[in-house]
Amino acid sequence: MDILKAFVSWSGGKESSLACYRAIKSGVRISFFVNMISEDGLYSRSHGVTSELIKAQAEAVGIPIIQRKTTWEKYEEEFKNTIFKLKEEEDINAGVFGDIDLQQHREWVERICRETEIKAILPLWNEKREILLNEFIKSGFKAIVCTTNASFLGSEWLGREIDFDFIRDLKDLKNVDLCGEKGEYHTFVYDGPIFKKAVRFIVGNKIFKENKWFLEIKKDL
Repeated sequence: MDILKAFVSWSGGKESSLACYRAIKSGVRISFFVNMISEDGLYSRSHGVTSELIKAQAEAVGIPIIQRKTTWEKYEEEFKNTIFKLKEEEDINAGVFGDIDLQQHREWVERICRETEIKAILPLWNEKREILLNEFIKSGFKAIVCTTNASFLGSEWLGREIDFDFIRDLKDLKNVDLCGEKGEYHTFVYDGPIFKKAVRFIVGNKIFKENKWFLEIKKDL
């Protein structure tokens, strides 16, 4: 069997981290992280974390990162162009994605991979939420909440560690997906089994914008 040489579609959050970890354990060689950022280059498109902090994550893991500026309208085009370049220059033949069970997301991933002729790997697909979170914590990953949708979670959740108390408190709410699959919250991972060292960071203000709460997180120099 040919060795799978893959990139990880990297958001900086818990699902992409756990998907990366599972892929590595299954024998996939992870050669790059791919992270799409805002057209001004300042923020990750997915979770609103600064592109500088995402870059610090990749450095702490020890895997090169490719960051591409794009608008939402040109996201797919830029993503595919990035894959084509990785195929041509680095012999990449697979992509790892952290989707759990949103069928629309899976269909997009599989179409993109089919059109670029690489293998789609979804290590978390159809897993139960609590099993994934328990594995994430027990494996030694460390993460905090960096964004919340104010319709579900208030600013008091920003900065909370992803731990067993976090799972318990989320379960008490009833109306929130444990992994935040409906966009209830996003996370920033700063340490874990794929990391060679922890990301040093400092937190700043809580910002409310477009019905979302954002936690300012900056790289600690």
